[in-house]
Amino acid sequence: QEQLVESGGGSVQSGGSLRLSCAASGRTFSRAAMGWFRQAPGKEREFVAAISRGGGMTVYSDSVKGRFTISRDNAENTVYLQMTSLKAEDTAVYFCAADLGTWYAGQVRAGPQNYGSWGQGTQVTVSS
Repeated sequence: QEQLVESGGGSVQSGGSLRLSCAASGRTFSRAAMGWFRQAPGKEREFVAAISRGGGMTVYSDSVKGRFTISRDNAENTVYLQMTSLKAEDTAVYFCAADLGTWYAGQVRAGPQNYGSWGQGTQVTVSS
């Protein structure tokens, strides 16, 4: 299992940008598809973006497509989420997670049940 630690959250005005990082300390990072999820107060955790093991495949939720970019650096055991054109509705705790159950290198999955390791989360607050 991966130990995951998120960073980079904070407060920003609407239209601003933030970059989240998620550092992994296990030995299986390069074999894991990685995902970002978020949870706003009173709401269920929702999928944001995911990236395949090698980084060649990405998928985004419709709500962030075109504004957020997920990337990874397997040499640094880190996955990133670049967020631009932030909106108040992006306010949430953001979690990264690792999926070690993919069947092939290009597979990415959006369901949180597929992710076995989770970070503690980082708060993102967007003020309008």
